[in-house]
Amino acid sequence: KFEFNPKVGIDNPALSLAEDTDGEGMGEPRFYLLSKGSAETFGFCLHEELGCQGHIVRQVELGGLAQRRGMQDGDRLLQVNGHFVDDMDHCRVVQKIKASGNHVLLTVLDGDSYKAAKALGRDLSQMLPADIRPRLCHIVQDRSGFGFSVSGPEGMKGTFQLSVQQGGPAERAGVLPGSWLLELNGASVRSYSQAQLTKKLKQSGSKVTLLVASSAVEEFYRLRGLQVTAAMADTSWLPFKARELHLVKGPAGYGFLLKEDDCISGATGQFLWDVDAGLPAQQAGMKEGDRLLAVNGENIEGLDHHQTVLRIRAHEEQVTLLVIDPAGDRFYHSVGAGGTEWSGT
Repeated sequence: KFEFNPKVGIDNPALSLAEDTDGEGMGEPRFYLLSKGSAETFGFCLHEELGCQGHIVRQVELGGLAQRRGMQDGDRLLQVNGHFVDDMDHCRVVQKIKASGNHVLLTVLDGDSYKAAKALGRDLSQMLPADIRPRLCHIVQDRSGFGFSVSGPEGMKGTFQLSVQQGGPAERAGVLPGSWLLELNGASVRSYSQAQLTKKLKQSGSKVTLLVASSAVEEFYRLRGLQVTAAMADTSWLPFKARELHLVKGPAGYGFLLKEDDCISGATGQFLWDVDAGLPAQQAGMKEGDRLLAVNGENIEGLDHHQTVLRIRAHEEQVTLLVIDPAGDRFYHSVGAGGTEWSGT
């Protein structure tokens, strides 16, 4: 019988996922949730090395966060926040980590096991669970309500399971029956009583955003002493979508200006302004104040203005930009999902 245990315990050593790899002496994937302060680093570098396959963990700082969690020099990075990255361009993987903000979930395999698996032609993605991400779901109330009810053990705080009305707003928003409620409108429910949760739901008005996890996903994190956060969530169910704009340069250029400014989170971002009427940017759907997320499929979070401009100019006659409007940007920040994979990517 599965019993929910809401303890956080992010300082516990990472545990391995037991899988039959059919390889004698082959190690198992290890999972690490790294949570740092804004002025700290994760305590390691990620290298791409000539003659070596994979994204290699190097320069593990003595006494740093990565070493304290158990990461080792030579480990190969397989997943970032549940996304398989072994077959991904190295620069894009680095950007994924940077875009995670102060919390990132990494899956690694020791170097010897990685080489052995590659030599045997193994599909490394098959060594990993299919989906270990919680869901962020935005529910808009209809005449019947939100379409879910909450239950939990009497007298126990922070343990809430959801019953979902078939065809109702919650189900349409992506909430699976039997999901465990972890956050409400960006705030953890771990300290809430049933009465406090009910009050918070009433205060939400006609819209509410939930971070939920199935029993299998919750158990995955709990067994490894890892806290589930919105930064790891599947955001594909959320209403705000990033937009992909394909621009072909005209005689007068693209018709917009790129300006560097502070994001809602306090980090520095790149924003699109002075969109000229009738020119390619406006024709592609660009709006004043859109925040730029990616250029030609490459995440630009963490890049400065000059680096971003160089990427836009890399292809002289056309460019594809991924953008989010201010309302969407505010929404993602409010629920703590600013560093996740943007919907639509």
